[in-house]
Amino acid sequence: MHLKLPLDMRFRLITLVFVMMGFIANAQIPEQEVDVRDILESVTENLPDDYDMTELIDVLTRYRKHPINLNKTTPEELKTLVFLSPLQISNFFAYVKENGNFVDALELQSIDGFDVRTVQSLLPFVTLNATTEYEKLTFKNILNLGESDLVMRFAQTLQKQKGFTDLPGNRYLGSPERFQTRYRYHYGTIVSAAITLDKDAGEKFIGKPFDYFSGNIALFKLGRVKKLVVGDYTLQFGQGVTMWSGFAFGKGPDVTSVAKKDLGLRPYTSANEYSFLRGVSATINLYKNIDITPFVSFRNLDASQDVDFDGNLVQATINQSGYHRTPTEIENKNSLSQQIYGAALQYTKNELGIGAIAYQSKYGNSFITQTAVYDRFSFTGNSLTNVGAYYNYTYKNIYFFGELGKSLNSGLAYVNGALISLSPTVSAAITYRNYAKDYHNFFNQALAEASEAINEKGLYAGLNITPNKRWAFSIYGDYFQFPWLKYRVDAPSNGYEILSQAVYTPSKTFKVLVRFKTENKHQNTDLDVPINFLDDVKKEGYRVEVSWQLNKKWSFQNRAEVSQYKKGDANREFGYLIYQDVDYSPMFSKITGNFRIAYFDTPSYNSRIYAYEDDVLYSFAFGMYSGKGFRTYLNLKYNLAKKLNIWARYAMFIYKDVETVGTYLDEIQGNKKSEVKIQLRYQF
Repeated sequence: MHLKLPLDMRFRLITLVFVMMGFIANAQIPEQEVDVRDILESVTENLPDDYDMTELIDVLTRYRKHPINLNKTTPEELKTLVFLSPLQISNFFAYVKENGNFVDALELQSIDGFDVRTVQSLLPFVTLNATTEYEKLTFKNILNLGESDLVMRFAQTLQKQKGFTDLPGNRYLGSPERFQTRYRYHYGTIVSAAITLDKDAGEKFIGKPFDYFSGNIALFKLGRVKKLVVGDYTLQFGQGVTMWSGFAFGKGPDVTSVAKKDLGLRPYTSANEYSFLRGVSATINLYKNIDITPFVSFRNLDASQDVDFDGNLVQATINQSGYHRTPTEIENKNSLSQQIYGAALQYTKNELGIGAIAYQSKYGNSFITQTAVYDRFSFTGNSLTNVGAYYNYTYKNIYFFGELGKSLNSGLAYVNGALISLSPTVSAAITYRNYAKDYHNFFNQALAEASEAINEKGLYAGLNITPNKRWAFSIYGDYFQFPWLKYRVDAPSNGYEILSQAVYTPSKTFKVLVRFKTENKHQNTDLDVPINFLDDVKKEGYRVEVSWQLNKKWSFQNRAEVSQYKKGDANREFGYLIYQDVDYSPMFSKITGNFRIAYFDTPSYNSRIYAYEDDVLYSFAFGMYSGKGFRTYLNLKYNLAKKLNIWARYAMFIYKDVETVGTYLDEIQGNKKSEVKIQLRYQF
């Protein structure tokens, strides 16, 4: 099949190619450290566009300020670096065991599986210098030696949205501003505390200025008590089949990302209002290599409720958005109590790790069977017990991993896989998954094509190839089946996804990326027929990107991306995005900033394109480009004082040939949508 593009699109792409070639020919490339942005974009492309990445950004930002000591690190600490695979981490400690402490950080290149790109990504976050370790837990030390980080953020869409007008019935009852305040405290690596306050646009400000509150206190290294968290926390065990809350990755350009790196108990610091537990938990060393993590959680969740024939409150689903703007959303707020208690037991020694977990979830009201046929096997009742077992084992150049999960009185789910270092330049990943249609779990984030790891079978295989320090290739294929019906899919179905990518990096500050991705699934036909049949839905994406630095102050990124969408016998849709990014970051300057100008043209939402956008610190933006028009944003950072910084962001969409922007209560009259954001950070 040949890709035939419209004339105006071909002209723009050809023009961009020549512009890129001119940049390449004239650029003088100095060296610089790896950008956190590259890491974020490479691992987040399959996440929902509203996913809160605060935890990940927080970890990377803290490690830039306080690098990991390679000679004193632990497997758990290295797991927090998203670009390291479990096999690489296992090889790291095997190398240390055989060769002793590192003398130079560049020794990392001697470790099996640590190619040049991995080492370059790792170097900004590690050190060999002795780091200050506060072992004495005294009130005086906590006051005098701790580090505090206070961030206050304001944001608002400048145009008036329909929900803020005086509508009869459902409308936004609050103000259009968004506010967030977050405070973080660290005393070495043995004490941390966090408070997060958040108000979304449309939520009430008067009376209770912040609709969402989250906080915790965490203690570490207290003898046999390795961790203790009081307040909000997350649990991440095994491969996410039985218990995984908080942040999780799926498929991405790095094929090794399919093997999850479980971090166990962690304090929760994100503004996502659903994906956490609230109560108390601890990780305790029982005996030598055996740890136990008991946990208990009490929360009230949002749910749309109704009354059954006996007069009891019931619900079909839980609302996960965290929005409390309209009368309906406010009525549903905290309407469902949730109690969770259980424990995880884990054994870890050298190359072997095995664990088991069991917990029970109890809800204040019962879940009922939903009316849709595809939901026939969904959870009912008010009590759910989940049990699971997981393992990982490194044998020579192979890292085996897997997990089995069971919801009592219902289905079974399991995943097994391996990461294989075939040579110093080639690594492979293979995974098989099988999740029953009646597997019930509210904390399930295992590898899956669908949003939940249920009703799915799949086989994934991929390769990372790094023949030299300039070239890197990755390719994966994922074949999946859905044995039962799904939303808008009224029959068992299947599909596949293929991604291939090549990256050329002749220096640390110049990169060319080329990517192709195709996906084929089934969906109910759009035709008006008595009985729905399934049509093939095919999506394809083509990307060319150039990133380079002109000098120590100026760097640039150019991207051209094409999307294709075709369903059944309907005409194929072509969409495209072209953008130019400019970054100004002089050393020792009080002001830095970046800017984007983009043009996009997609016939419909189906051919939309997503692209990472720079934002203020700790904020994550993954813009959706749909329709036809221009996108621009400007970010500025100014250092008011040594420990006081301010950020400002202005972003705008200008759509062509439209009279309104957005839908329902978010609808705006006109063709523009713009946002302003201001953030203040004080470190003390």
